[in-house]
Amino acid sequence: MFNKESASKSSSGMAETIIGPSIKVKGDFHGDGDIIIEGSVEGEVKTKANLEVGPSASILANISAYSAKIAGVIEGDVLVEGYLELLNSAKITGNIKAE
Repeated sequence: MFNKESASKSSSGMAETIIGPSIKVKGDFHGDGDIIIEGSVEGEVKTKANLEVGPSASILANISAYSAKIAGVIEGDVLVEGYLELLNSAKITGNIKAE
C-alpha cells in the first residue's frame, strides 16, 4: 500500500478497519491501525498508521494519518506525517500538508 513492508502487510488483509463501498459513516473516526475507506465518511478521520482512500470513496472530513494513499474524493484538510501518494483519480478540496 505505501512501501514494501506496508504493501506486504496490506495485501495479506491486515488492515484494522475497512469501510466498504456500501457503508456510510457519520461522526469522528479515530484509530491506531491501518484504515481502508471505500465508502462514505462524514466527520474527522485520524489514524496513527496508514490510510488508503479508494477511488469510489467520498470523504467530507479532515484527515490525519502517518501515511496515505488517496484515489477518491476528499473535502477537507489532509495532514500526513510521512509519505503521501495521490493517484490520478484523487480530488481534494482543502489544504494538504505532508512530509
